[in-house]
Amino acid sequence: MSPTMIVIIVVAVVVVLGLVAVLVRSQRRRHLRERFGPEYDRTVQDSSSRRAAERELAERERRHEQLDIRPLPDEAREQYRQQWSAIQERFVDEPGEAIAEADRLLTQVMTDRGYPTDGGHEQQVRDLSVEHARTLEHYRTARETLHGHEQDGADTEDLRRAMVHYRTVFADLLGTPEHVTRTEGEAR
Repeated sequence: MSPTMIVIIVVAVVVVLGLVAVLVRSQRRRHLRERFGPEYDRTVQDSSSRRAAERELAERERRHEQLDIRPLPDEAREQYRQQWSAIQERFVDEPGEAIAEADRLLTQVMTDRGYPTDGGHEQQVRDLSVEHARTLEHYRTARETLHGHEQDGADTEDLRRAMVHYRTVFADLLGTPEHVTRTEGEAR
């Protein structure tokens, strides 16, 4: 084989390997975008690079695979719906206490579903992001309002919005359509 032929073969192999690498990266990126939705963009924005963000999201997937996430039994789901209705009713007289209760109830639902809840709020967010990325911003916003209320107080309208955000996440975690919990009485 001539040296020219060897160079051509080596160049062809390098080009093919480069194309394969680009294709694999593109498929991985598409998978992560579809899986994480808006959380993909947020993680990329908060990260030092797209590659680092994608490594972080892939690590979340690996961790999630190790968790024993399970659906709630129908009886537990119904019991949680009743508790949620009571919290929404309490909102009328004690809005601050009601959103704190809503946060505690969400934490209990997460625990019962198999999500670890003892690693802090940020770890909860990362764990939830794998299956619940589309409602994660609701959770963040509600938690920020709760934290703000605990520090400086919040007006009733902010608390009402937080309750609506919690309700969205609650419905997602319960595995039921949001409209089911809406009909049980909204926080107004």
